[in-house]
Amino acid sequence: MNARARSAHAPDPSPARPEGRRPGSPIPVVTLKPGHVRPVWTGHPWVFAQAIARIEGGALPGDEVKVIDPHGATLGHGLYTPRSAIPVRIYTRDDAPVDGALFRRRIERAIQHRRDLGLPNHAAGHETTAYRLIHAEGDGLPGLVVDVLGDVAVVQIGTIGVKRREGIVFDALSELLSPRAIVDRTSVELAKKEGFEAAAGVVRGDTSVDRFSFVERGLLYEIPLALGQKTGFYLDQRTLRARVEQLAHGRRVLDAFSFVGTFAMAAARGGAKEVVAVDESALAIEVGAECARKNGLLGRIHFQRDDARQALSRASAEGGFDIVLCDPPKLSPTRGAKEGALGVYKALASAGCRATKAGGILVLSSCSSAVSIDDLTRALALGAREARMHAVIFDRHFQGADHPVSAAFPEGLYLKSVIARLEVL
Repeated sequence: MNARARSAHAPDPSPARPEGRRPGSPIPVVTLKPGHVRPVWTGHPWVFAQAIARIEGGALPGDEVKVIDPHGATLGHGLYTPRSAIPVRIYTRDDAPVDGALFRRRIERAIQHRRDLGLPNHAAGHETTAYRLIHAEGDGLPGLVVDVLGDVAVVQIGTIGVKRREGIVFDALSELLSPRAIVDRTSVELAKKEGFEAAAGVVRGDTSVDRFSFVERGLLYEIPLALGQKTGFYLDQRTLRARVEQLAHGRRVLDAFSFVGTFAMAAARGGAKEVVAVDESALAIEVGAECARKNGLLGRIHFQRDDARQALSRASAEGGFDIVLCDPPKLSPTRGAKEGALGVYKALASAGCRATKAGGILVLSSCSSAVSIDDLTRALALGAREARMHAVIFDRHFQGADHPVSAAFPEGLYLKSVIARLEVL
């Protein structure tokens, strides 16, 4: 990143927030019920509401709290969110405080981990300046996501506890990365549930920033801030895009739910005979076409604004593609919505199979943590059967290494994809 002076016109990084406990006052204590201790003791970072026996000490939203078992043994310290189904997210496993020094150490550790992974990568032909820097629980900072998109750091705040400490986060990012700007892309809906007001746009640095400019695997992207998907880009599918590029040579490829056509550009660069990218967002299609033009690939990709499901149906009627990619938005944000989501995945798998030629390849993805790889595989099997085809999975992909997952936190493995060859029954 390029160092740049902090703008005098940047918004106040520490907006009004609820008062916490007074310095030096005792830390509130959360006691767990018998039978609810083992997951937290094992290392799971969430304390669910139904696991709590009592809270003592007058904890306020965002306060640090101490979590103990029914016998008084310390399980850790975390941050408190009373309005959530997950009232406490654990940060430490002893009596170490959740303070500014801890946040900075974990941010430093996250930066080093990415460097160990080779991110950013400046090797010719493989340049990558976009990656996830902080993956919440995976980096020991529940409620905080930070992506690096070129010379800009993009932040998403998921809890009121992190919101009350955002100045610490912004200071650390500014000092350790020297970004041109820090942009807040926190979900307004999530912030409302957590009890705080989400910021929007540049919160530190150059307020003239209106787009993200970065390189992934040698492909240049320019994404306007107005295109509001996640932090601005789907960084978690980098390895799958590389795999699609390997498979695409000489094949006709349909990229459904294409966003800005990341898979389409990978396929085109991989030597695909024909590539069609479909998304219902006019802005995503426009941005995707411009990115393809900058990479010399526009003449090899047809960008089409349409409903992805209609595009799949049309592809089926017209004889199908050699490779079909189905990477829909999150369908199951909660476990309660899982059954309905599985039905949608089955229908989508069926449509994807019909849109794929016999002997062709279907790539089916889910970014819903409540949907396991087994759930997705079953949805594919049922969808293929409905389409009178047989799916043989030969590859599986998950989120990239810059999206780490604690062994004690299976919910952290949210992204999964299957690549299957389709055969006629």
